[in-house]
Amino acid sequence: MSLHSLMVALAMALIFLDPCPGNAAPPGEPDDEGFDMENYDLNSETDWENLDINIYGDSYDYEDLDQEIEVGTVAPDTPPPANQHTAENHEEEVTLPTLPPAPVTLDFKGPGLFGPETGLGMPTCLLCVCIGGSVYCDDTGLDQIPPLPKDTTHFYGRFNKIRHVKNTDFINLNKLQSIDLTGNQISEMDEDAFRSLLQLHQLLLADNNLQVMPELPVTMRHIDLRNNRLISRGLHTEVFKDMSQLEFLYLSNNNLDYIPTPLPLSLRLLHLQNNSIQSLHEDTFCNLHDRNFIRRNLEDIRLDGNPLNINLFAQAYICLPRLPVGSH
Repeated sequence: MSLHSLMVALAMALIFLDPCPGNAAPPGEPDDEGFDMENYDLNSETDWENLDINIYGDSYDYEDLDQEIEVGTVAPDTPPPANQHTAENHEEEVTLPTLPPAPVTLDFKGPGLFGPETGLGMPTCLLCVCIGGSVYCDDTGLDQIPPLPKDTTHFYGRFNKIRHVKNTDFINLNKLQSIDLTGNQISEMDEDAFRSLLQLHQLLLADNNLQVMPELPVTMRHIDLRNNRLISRGLHTEVFKDMSQLEFLYLSNNNLDYIPTPLPLSLRLLHLQNNSIQSLHEDTFCNLHDRNFIRRNLEDIRLDGNPLNINLFAQAYICLPRLPVGSH
C-alpha cells in the first residue's frame, strides 16, 4: 500500500471513530474548509516569519470598526409592562397633601425650666423677663395673662391690652404674693380669679375699667383700685372687714357713693378723693360703743373732690389722730 493510500485510510478512520460527533460537520452541509489531502506535505515546515495571515480569513479595518460603533446605535431599553408602575409614578401616587401646623394650646402644667408655653408658642420667660420669682411682662402687647411658672411670686403685666381676668389665669400659683396689672383695659374679672391665692398681699389694678370687684383673700395688705369705674354695689358687703393686715387702700377717682365699712384696724392710708360720697356715719371710723376708742394707725384719709362737707360730720372722725382732707 502506498503512503498516500495509508493517509486516506487513517483520515477516514478518525472520522468514524471520533467520540464527539458534534465536532464533525453536520450532515448534508458541504465542508468549505476541507483539507487538500492530495497536496498535503507532511514533511514540510511552516515558515512562521513569512506567514501571510490574510490567507486564513477576511481582513478587518479596525479604524472603520471604531467609526461604526456609535452611542445612538445602542438598543433602547425594553419598556416595562403596562401593569407595572415606574418609580416616578409610584412616588407621585404616595405623595400626601401638606397638612397645616397643629394649633398651639395653652398648657397650665407644662414642665420645663422656663415654664409652660404661651398662646404664641413661646415659653413665658422668653416672651417676658424672669428674675428669680418675678415675671415682668410690662408693655408687651398682651391681651391675656400668660401661663406663669409655678414658682412665680411677683407678676408685672402693666400697660398691656388685657380686658378679662379669668379664674384660670393664676391657678396653682401657691407662691404668688403680688399682682400688678396697672394700665390695662380690664373690665371683667371672674369671681374666683384671686380667691385661691392664699399668699397674695398686693393687688394693683389702677387705670382700668372695673365696675365690679371680685372677692379677695384676707391676706391683702395693699390694694390699689384708682382710676376705675367702681360703684358701691360692685363691692362685696364688708369686703375689707376680715383683712387684718390691710394697710394701704387706694379707691380714688371712681363712682363710689359711700365709704365701704367696716374698715380693719390695721389700715394706715385711705384715699377716696374724687368719688360721689355725700355723707359719713359716726361709726365710719370710730366705735359708737366706746368713746375712748382711738384709731391710731389711720393717719392719711383723703376725701377731697367729693360732694361732702366734712365739718358736718365731726363725730365720724373724733377718734382719729388726724383730720381727713376734704371740703369744709
